[in-house]
Amino acid sequence: MFANIGGSQKSNVVETMAKTAPGLALLGSGIFASSQYLPKLGELSEVISLRVIWSRSEDGAKKALLSARSYAPNVEAKWGQEGLEAILQDKSIQAVAIVLPAQHQLELVLRALEAGKHVIQEKPVGASVADVRKAWSTYQALAVNDKKLPIWAVAENYRFEPALIQTGKFAKEIGQIMGVQVLIEAPINSSSPYFSSSWRRDKNFKVENLTFMRQYSGGFMLDGGVHFIAGLRMFVGCEIASVSATVSHFDQTQPPPDNLSASIQLWNGSAGVVNICYSATTRKIQFLASTHHSETCHMMWRVVGSLGTVEAERVVKNGQQGYKATCQNASGDIQETFSPFAGVYEELQAFAEDVSKCVVQGLSGEEADRRSSVLEAMRDVAVIEAMLNSSDNKGTPSVVELVLA
Repeated sequence: MFANIGGSQKSNVVETMAKTAPGLALLGSGIFASSQYLPKLGELSEVISLRVIWSRSEDGAKKALLSARSYAPNVEAKWGQEGLEAILQDKSIQAVAIVLPAQHQLELVLRALEAGKHVIQEKPVGASVADVRKAWSTYQALAVNDKKLPIWAVAENYRFEPALIQTGKFAKEIGQIMGVQVLIEAPINSSSPYFSSSWRRDKNFKVENLTFMRQYSGGFMLDGGVHFIAGLRMFVGCEIASVSATVSHFDQTQPPPDNLSASIQLWNGSAGVVNICYSATTRKIQFLASTHHSETCHMMWRVVGSLGTVEAERVVKNGQQGYKATCQNASGDIQETFSPFAGVYEELQAFAEDVSKCVVQGLSGEEADRRSSVLEAMRDVAVIEAMLNSSDNKGTPSVVELVLA
């Protein structure tokens, strides 16, 4: 938008927009915060103004600051408990984006909500359904004396990917769903920047009350698994009622479990299978990612209906990473669309616009975009939790917890 604006004039425009848009603090300076949130917040500077970047360490906060100077010249770096408290007390900051290890997020989410801040946090919403329910109860208790609740949003970018949304629309055209398949081959190895992330290997990152998870950490399976379940739930148009699953561990360089195979029963009576493999060595697709690392994976969702079949697949087209949505009807006619990755931008834009509505129009946080709701995020976690619970009980069917309160 600044193509025809000179240097000093451009700076003045940026500063003017920053003063009028709601203020936001980014809590976190890790891989995803730096590679995804900071660039996207720059693109959204008209509707949300980045005021502060906070990290647990001074070095982390100051390093991330450099990436934001071009669009937020007055952004500050803060760190540690003192810096966090200053953010929570700052009335010019109406919202926070929390992009931290999952073990620590809920505590900070509640602190921010209690301080009256609108919050968007990275998925997973919590390590267990029980943790999320406890936090939800605390959140609901903030609505006293007709006080409007701030937004509590969970960033699940798959629910905002254009091609995955289109897949869900296609699925409504294929009649009665008869079967579902989810195949994820996503090798986690040294080529991935997330391979060495300590929090995903933390043995204290556990799903509550499961003997399997008392023995093993489950960061990759829960952290990535909620993505794949979010996509599945978008396509089938109903909830997953129960699951029967087995998990295993093959790659000793990864924290277990690194493989999951499950059969699922949907509320509409149909069934399906889910396979997630982090120790795969197949290389169907190779991405040269914008984060300057190579990534190999195969991700596919398939829904078979009485009138046709729908697929969503992660692909590269014309040098762009994204998703392809395909619908083939009973006559053999094929519809196909491709959309490059856009989910992170779209979810942050939705959050920023909702914050503006709350700040300017006085709307309640409960009226925010439902795709980012705690309920949706909890149900993603609930499916993975039920699968791990089933495996812990030798594949016995496990009911998925669908109720938040």
